[in-house]
Amino acid sequence: MNREILDRLSGEKLQRVTLDFDGSVVSTRRHAEGTAVGFNRKRKGDRSYYPLLCTVSQTGQIFDLLPRSGNVHDSNGSLEFITECVLAVDRKLSGRVIESRLDSAFFGENTALLMAELEVEYTVAVPFERLPALKGMIEGRRRWHRIDATWSYFEAVWKPKEWLHEMRFVFVRQESAKRHPGPLQLDLFEPRSTECSYKVIMTNKRCSGKSVLLFHHGRGSQEGIIGEAKESAMLDYVPTRSWAGNQFYMLASLVAHNVTRELQMRTQPRRRGTSPKRAALWLFEKLETVRNRTIRRAGRLHRPDGVLTLTMSRNEAVQGDYDRIMRGLERAA
Repeated sequence: MNREILDRLSGEKLQRVTLDFDGSVVSTRRHAEGTAVGFNRKRKGDRSYYPLLCTVSQTGQIFDLLPRSGNVHDSNGSLEFITECVLAVDRKLSGRVIESRLDSAFFGENTALLMAELEVEYTVAVPFERLPALKGMIEGRRRWHRIDATWSYFEAVWKPKEWLHEMRFVFVRQESAKRHPGPLQLDLFEPRSTECSYKVIMTNKRCSGKSVLLFHHGRGSQEGIIGEAKESAMLDYVPTRSWAGNQFYMLASLVAHNVTRELQMRTQPRRRGTSPKRAALWLFEKLETVRNRTIRRAGRLHRPDGVLTLTMSRNEAVQGDYDRIMRGLERAA
């Protein structure tokens, strides 16, 4: 599965490859082997798996998966998994810049040191609740660098007390309009006040604070990739009671998702260049849309003059889709 994605990345001659890592809950009401009761926002108390996934932002595909039971922390086994994924990309795409975005569950000095050793540019969200000193740094700050009307930031080179190495921390402030309780007096002037929310990002990138913020915010695309795989490729389904059988099914779901994305990449040109948020280079249709437009259609297979032919009701849009797909597949062959 990794080889096809690496071949695609190599053929596109990209200068940067963005690998994002995150866990995702796969729930079941079965007592399947390897499941456990853990954090489950939607179905509390259900048994689940909690696989760790690596996605490639540029192609919108899932690079690899680490199966885990549902009661482990998001960072469980993450360092080894990150190492395997990064080295696999580096061996195939030597000389390319590899970068990654991580949520606060991966925050730690070991993660930062590993990324430095692997020469990966990264951003990781910092958990406020574990580092109360950050609150004092924000409260004591008077000058913020403006990004736009909503966002501003400042930077500091800092480390928690138990750490051995200092890191770059980017403190981000978001201003939003504050809603006042009570009825609105539409005929009177009502002054608007603002309230602020804060986040901190640790990074080894050397670009501006604005670029760091945009890059880290692009991590939301990973949630869309995983959500698409769960919704349309049945990644969130647990079909058997065996650990091996369910692992095999997860991998089959990833292959189905990745093949659909590859089909679209082979039959349409790139629509984007590299953006600050590292959006996918192609405009992908959802798997369900592709399925409805090209597969779930009434037709008849027959053999006029001995040639196998698919006959469907006339529809120029559908005909255009099929022609585009067949031309792309012929070029790929």
